[in-house]
Order: sequence, then C-alpha cells, then structure tokens
Amino acid sequence: MNPFVFLVGCPRSGTTLLHRLVDAHPEAAIVHETLWIAKFWERRVGLTPDGRVTRELAVRLHEHRRFGQLGIDQAALDRLVDAHTEDTYAELVTALFDLYGAGRGKPFVGDKSPGYVRSIPTLHELWPQARFVHLIRDGRDVCLSAVNWKKADRVFRDHATWPQEPIATAALWWERSVRLGREAGASLPSELYAEVRYEDVVAHPERECRRICAFLGLEYDEAMIRFHEGRTRETPGLTTKRKWLPPTAGLRDWRTDMSRDEVASFEAAAGDLLDELGYERGALDLDGDLALRTRAVRHRFAGDVALRGRPLPEGWV
Repeated sequence: MNPFVFLVGCPRSGTTLLHRLVDAHPEAAIVHETLWIAKFWERRVGLTPDGRVTRELAVRLHEHRRFGQLGIDQAALDRLVDAHTEDTYAELVTALFDLYGAGRGKPFVGDKSPGYVRSIPTLHELWPQARFVHLIRDGRDVCLSAVNWKKADRVFRDHATWPQEPIATAALWWERSVRLGREAGASLPSELYAEVRYEDVVAHPERECRRICAFLGLEYDEAMIRFHEGRTRETPGLTTKRKWLPPTAGLRDWRTDMSRDEVASFEAAAGDLLDELGYERGALDLDGDLALRTRAVRHRFAGDVALRGRPLPEGWV
C-alpha cells in the first residue's frame, strides 16, 4: 500500500541525496516534500471530525503550494475526491500516491519530507504498514548548514534564543528532531523503521543502497547510484542540490568550518546525543559559564516548543 515509505530526518541532514538515490530505483517513486499530509490530518483540514473526506479537501489541496508537484490537475483531483468522499483520509492519500506512481510508471510511491521525522506516530496511525527511513547526520555539520541557510531566520523565528545563541539553538533543533524520530522508531516493529547514517551513504553508497533496498523489500538496482549521470552541473554559484552531485564526502566539515567556540557551544547543547550516536567530540572541555548559559537556552527553547503545542523528546528540559 502507498505511501510505502517515508524518508525523514532533521532538515539539512542530506535527505535530498537519500531521495534521489531511492527515487532512481526503477520501481520506486518518491514525492518531494508534501508537507501537508500530517498537518491536514491533525487539524482535520477538509475532513470531518472523525477523519472522513469532504469536498472541501479538494479545494484545500489545490491551494497548497506543494500539491502541484504531484502533477494532478484540478479536474483529476476533483474526480478523485468525489470518488472518495466519506472515505478515510488515508484512503484518499493512498489513491493520490497511486495516481502519481502510475504517471511515473512505478508501483511503489513514498514521500521525502524531512520534518515528518517529528510526525512518525501520526503517519504510522494512518498507514500502519508504511516504512520509515531515518537519515541521521553529525549535528555539527547540520548546524553549519542550518545557520547559513537562506531560510534560517524564518525556520528559527519562533525560538527567542536564535538571535543571541544561533549555534546552541540549531543544536537543540537538531537534537529535538533526531530524538523524536528515534523514540518513535523504537516503538515500531523493527521491519518498519531503519536508521541510515549520511556519512555511510557518501562513503559507501552501493552498500547503503543495498541495505535500504533490503529494508524496503526491493531488489537492489545500480540505477540508484547512477542517479546523477547526465544531470550533474558545474555552473558556479549553484547549490549542492542544484548541481546534482553524486554522493560526495567532505562537502561540509565542522572540523575545519566551525570555530573552537562554535564547537564548544554546540557540544554544550547537544553533546550527549553526539555521544549516543558515536560521533567524536571536538571540544576538549566545557567551562562552567558556558554550561550554565546553555542550560538556560535549553529551558527557553523547550518552553517555546511547548508553547506552540509541539512535541518534545521524553525527559527533555
């Protein structure tokens, strides 16, 4: 049943690369960042209180800025919603994904939305057999990407700690996403949840693609690691995503690109998770003043998240 997989992970972790690898498989089509699936369900957008489809859903989907990438026009959407009015939301989304897959000539359709790493329980409720591949990357490299992101001010605008403590804020943002994903994954059957390291993907792409295929129940196809052929561009100024590079190590390295103070700030905030994941520490020691300041940042960050009614990892303060 589609969606058959969700590719998730803290944003800026390399999920675009994972998307391109899996989408290149001749039997798998991956939709790029729907963003609306979990939100529409949780807020009952275009749905009855018990989650049944109404005709309003067609209007709301058509209005969503991300829906157009499915390549389903208004008339086709109207027909599909009419056919599924009073059916469950999960049934309607499955029909949309089936239609997308038919257009690509592929039977298995999934979704790559990094932020869904915080919505795994909701998605599992909707599709109990869907699989989740959680991509994890060294948080310091994620932090480097996040603080230099053109959308950074918009992404972190709800965190009062961002202007004065950008590194610690990005560290806590990474930790929250990764911990929520791992906690949710631990509650699922082992055949439905897998963790993949970004560093392993770029170092051993064929090995990791074989492992992902085994998890998804697909036969490995070398087209996965050839996704970039004929598409790579060397135009100066293009972002890594737009260049369509093959799996490439060293595109970002906190060891050379972060200052000593920045490494210390990150590790004071999220060093425990680095340890749990087996990443080496970079800061030799953390002074008492930094530890106190970081605890205050964590407390305020958690308060901002809770105030918006969003989930926090277990025992997070």
